[in-house]
Parts: sequence; C-alpha cells; structure tokens
Amino acid sequence: MPNASETSDALVSVQNLRKEFDISGGILEQLSLRRGRIVRRRESVKALNGVTLNIARGEALCLVGESGCGKTTAGRAIIGLLAPSGGEVHYDGRRIDRLRRAEMLPYRKKMQMIFQNPYASLNPRKRVTETLLEPARFHFPEQSEAEHLRRVESVMESVGVDPAWGARFPHEFSGGQRQRISIARALMVDPEFIVADEPISALDVSIQAQVLNLLMRARAERGLTYLFITHDLSVVGHFGDRVAVMYLGRICELGETREVFSAPRHPYTRALLSAIPKIGKDESAHIKLAGEVQTPLDLPSGCVFRRRCAHADEQCARAVPELHDIGASRVACHAVADGRI
Repeated sequence: MPNASETSDALVSVQNLRKEFDISGGILEQLSLRRGRIVRRRESVKALNGVTLNIARGEALCLVGESGCGKTTAGRAIIGLLAPSGGEVHYDGRRIDRLRRAEMLPYRKKMQMIFQNPYASLNPRKRVTETLLEPARFHFPEQSEAEHLRRVESVMESVGVDPAWGARFPHEFSGGQRQRISIARALMVDPEFIVADEPISALDVSIQAQVLNLLMRARAERGLTYLFITHDLSVVGHFGDRVAVMYLGRICELGETREVFSAPRHPYTRALLSAIPKIGKDESAHIKLAGEVQTPLDLPSGCVFRRRCAHADEQCARAVPELHDIGASRVACHAVADGRI
C-alpha cells in the first residue's frame, strides 16, 4: 500500500478499485436444469481487481497494457462515468465515488475526458461552436453568451483550430482536426485533471505527434494533470512522468518512466518492453509469452499472470501479489520479491 505522505500529496488517489460487469442476462437466462434441480448461474466480467494509484498534481501518469486489460474501465471509473463495484476514489483529499449527482457537479468541471475515437465522440448533428458552448453554458451559467463565445474562440485558437470553423459540422473535418475539437471541448471548463483514453490511436501516424505536442503544451500552459491511457509504449517514453503497467485488471508495475524502461522488473513488463522495435536490436532478446491471455470471466487464483509466467511457483497460485517497493519502482510479483528474478 502507498505510504501516507504519497497519498496526501496526490490530486487523484485510487485505493483497491474494483469493477465487475454482470453478463448473466435476465432471470430466465440464468436458470437451468441440472440433475432434476433448478440452478441459477450468474457470470460477471471482472474488469478491475484491486487497482491502487496515486496521481500527483501536475504529473502525467501513463496507464499501459494490452487490449482488454481494464485501462479504459479504470479511467471511466476514476472520473465517475462508471460506478465502481468496490474501492475508493479520492480527488484532492475528498472521496468522490459515493457522491450524489448534485454533489458531484463541482468535480465535473475539474475532471474531463478525451475519448479514443474522434469519429464517434462528437455529436454529428451539432456544429462545432454548439458542441463547445454546451459545457460552458452548463458549468458557467453566471456568464453571458458573449463571454461564452469569447471562451470558445480562445480555446479553439489554443488547440490550433480556426474559430471560423465553428460553423461547420464534425463530418467536415479530418480525424486529427476532430480530435483537436475534442480536446478543446475538454478544455472549455478549465479542468485540472484529464483522462486521455488512447487519444491518438485512431489517427494517422503523421498526425499523432501533433496531437501529442498539443496535449503537452496544454499541460505546460494550464498546469494540467493527466491519466494517459495507451498501449503504445513508444508514446509513454515521450509523454509520461510515470508509468503503470496493467494486466487483467491489476497493476503489476509502477514507477518513473525512465526507471521502468531502463530496468523493468515484472516479467510482464519485460515482455512488453522487449517487443519495442529498435535499430540494431538482437531479435533473440524478444520475450515470447507462453499460453493465451486469461479471460476476465474466469480469473486464475493468486497472480493473474502466473499461467503465462516462466517464474511462477506454488506461492503464485496461492496468494495475490501486492505492490511492494523494489528499488525505485513498485512491483507486484512474488518472484521479484523473493529474489528469484
């Protein structure tokens, strides 16, 4: 567990966050006949299984992992778009995951999200100006319409979008331009904390660097704090102060980006980083994981990574590894803690 000072200095603090999605269906779908008896069967997807994170004010924490590991679910649960099944979310020292809708409103301004797909996240029936005016009108009702329009113009200019484009519809823009508009929408309410959910994955490579630079400039100018969700490790090295590696709903390694990239400790982190192509790199250095990714419908006992790990033993099958300070990083691995790796 994090120490008290680390938690108190955090703008966002997440403790043992859990999220399950019930996929059992209706009551009739849950019932079946076995050996002459009616049996009720319930199933759930265990997307988050005890995530603990602390994000300091002004930092960019990157959350990485393969598809389906729970990255997006974590971001949505932290920001309040999904109700957690368990655990706690604190913002600036106050617990917010149990707040009623009216109590949560002040935090809606402070926390915003940039979604992955710019082709689906903008309302196709609204012009750009209307899209940007909506959050301003809702969160700043005391301001006049003229003030709202000046805010729209200022934010559009700050993200490199011509204010004259405000009369257009989203389908008239390219993917990169749409994502800039999505970023502008998030900035309209002067947030402190932004969850950026794979904001460049749907864009051409030539546009990705422009959007990344825009996010970095907005952070410097506005003092933003980021939770940057991505599966692209090459982006993490340029954008993130720290990186958290997730596997099947659990954090397996957490530390400063430079430290994790130069000396990865968890077997899964090592396998991920070994897959990054480098000029002159020996192909034999690539770590190939055995087995298939375990389904979150039926998680294994103990360590969720053990069935793909070459270092797993009986302890890994019995006990779930907790994050412990190992060097400059925090690692959840029995083999690392025991000195077997």
